[in-house]
Amino acid sequence: MRRRAPTRAFREPTIALINVVFLMLVFFMVAGTLSRPLDRDLRLVDTAGLDGTAPPDTLVIHADGRLAFRGETLPDAASFLSALPDEARDVIRIVPDRALPAADLVRLTRELRDAGAGRVVAVTERGLP
Repeated sequence: MRRRAPTRAFREPTIALINVVFLMLVFFMVAGTLSRPLDRDLRLVDTAGLDGTAPPDTLVIHADGRLAFRGETLPDAASFLSALPDEARDVIRIVPDRALPAADLVRLTRELRDAGAGRVVAVTERGLP
């Protein structure tokens, strides 16, 4: 009677798995540092205490379509432009309400351009990740 050789249990190649994980770690470390780091002595501006008011020379557009400039309600876009000096009409800043329909925003932008505005820029809130 012949004895069978004891069968070895199948061992998973853990060394290969460790090598793959290590290579992925190195890849993500390199890919994560594509941008240059900031200077060490740079101190960023603290904006925690700022209030959310609009800049002084902007046209505020409420969700219902009302126009406001420096706290006063305006009848139309042409009256906003007439309140500005000529050199300030090159770039017009508007602050639209988040709930303002896009069609109203486009219509108002056209009215500003037709009334003599050079460029119309919408001031928005930037969401940080």
